[in-house]
Amino acid sequence: MATSPISLASVHVPLSRYLHEDQEELITPECKDLMSSLSRGKGWVLIHLYQYQGFWHTTRQLQGVLACQKMFQAQATDLILVSTPKSGTTWLKAMAFAIVNRNRYFCYDDHHPLLTNNPHELVPFLELKLYVDNNVPDFTNFVHPRLFSTHIPHISLPESIKDLKCKIVYLCRNPKDTLVSLWHFTNKLRPKTLEPLQIEEAFERFCGGVSLYGPFWDHVLGYWKESLQRPQSILFLKYEDIRDAPKVHLRKLAEFLGYPFSLEEEKEGVVEELLKLCSFDNLSNLEVNKVGKLSSGEECSSFFRKGEVGDWTHYLTSEMIEQLDMITTKMFKGSGLEF
Repeated sequence: MATSPISLASVHVPLSRYLHEDQEELITPECKDLMSSLSRGKGWVLIHLYQYQGFWHTTRQLQGVLACQKMFQAQATDLILVSTPKSGTTWLKAMAFAIVNRNRYFCYDDHHPLLTNNPHELVPFLELKLYVDNNVPDFTNFVHPRLFSTHIPHISLPESIKDLKCKIVYLCRNPKDTLVSLWHFTNKLRPKTLEPLQIEEAFERFCGGVSLYGPFWDHVLGYWKESLQRPQSILFLKYEDIRDAPKVHLRKLAEFLGYPFSLEEEKEGVVEELLKLCSFDNLSNLEVNKVGKLSSGEECSSFFRKGEVGDWTHYLTSEMIEQLDMITTKMFKGSGLEF
């Protein structure tokens, strides 16, 4: 069965309410108690990040992670899209949604949900939408298989996802492009009362592992190692590989999700049509993604900047590049993973 578009605006508090850390009425007693015992680092959007189970979160993210761990009950047919922030998440959501729903919404249909909805609304984040503010979401209108997304590191995933061996698609990106994209994105979200984060500051925090859902390398390695042990349950993808061979990886994604393209679909050009529908150029030029906002308050346009490979060459110095490459080589040594 296909996954239908959903509307969850009613469970959302606007993002602007989280732009000041004195909004204590939004924090549960459980989260407050935990935060008092956690290490605290310099934030990107807000002033602080908190380290939980080895990874860094804003207050809002942390509360969502805790609620998700406590309340989410996975089903064996659930499909989970996981990514490091700013690694092509929007593109992955669009492709997965289009693949799973292609018998319900044809790629060339003028009424396709992707033409009028941002992919983040169609494939909701567990900790940033469904369980944000300690909500208890209503899954009544979800049809199977349920399609979810998250940035949660593997160690912090709800146990039911691991126990049921739900299919997980993990997407990562070269750390240099990830850093630059994350820097641009977080500056769009920073409150006007704070000065823009400089690239030098972002670089220092990223290299030190203090970034949203970071350390980047630990996040990636967690899913990489699991994908080697359980390839039938975890598909590990790189953004750059998809850009290089989109048809090959779209077919691989469809097959892994359980929706392989038939010979008839191949002959009819469905693969090409789906790629066109989900392309950066198409999605970024849609009215909803140029002027619309998510139910959480973010402007849809903030999720579409360039989508290029190698944009880091315009922002990082040779010293930064050398240091970041050295860290990546050291962290991934012996894992078989390279960028």
